[in-house]
Amino acid sequence: MIKIIVSIIGLTMIGFIIWWFFGKHEVEEGAADVTGHQQSIDVEVKGGYSPEVVVLKQGVPATLNFTRKDPSSCLDRVVFPDFGINQALPQDETKKVQIDTSKAGEYEWACGMDMFHGKVVIK
Repeated sequence: MIKIIVSIIGLTMIGFIIWWFFGKHEVEEGAADVTGHQQSIDVEVKGGYSPEVVVLKQGVPATLNFTRKDPSSCLDRVVFPDFGINQALPQDETKKVQIDTSKAGEYEWACGMDMFHGKVVIK
């Protein structure tokens, strides 16, 4: 009987892991607020990024305001490889990250360990 219970628990855990890493998850998207000739958006860092996809207007200077609420050391940096940005995110502080919006496209960002990801879409 114990072997059956252990097998059921093991299969349940395997199913959860497959769903967590390979399943489709809802992605939160947010558009930056444009005021004058500047745009900005707040991104909360807590178990990932919220919103995970940020939409920016091309040609308007942009600032992403990252506020890290998660104590995990994995999320203590944000890296934008396409822009050469590797910014520390101290816990419970807001860090402003300037984004070059001169070229339209999709640009990924990740935590320092490349486990959590986000995307900037410039239209």
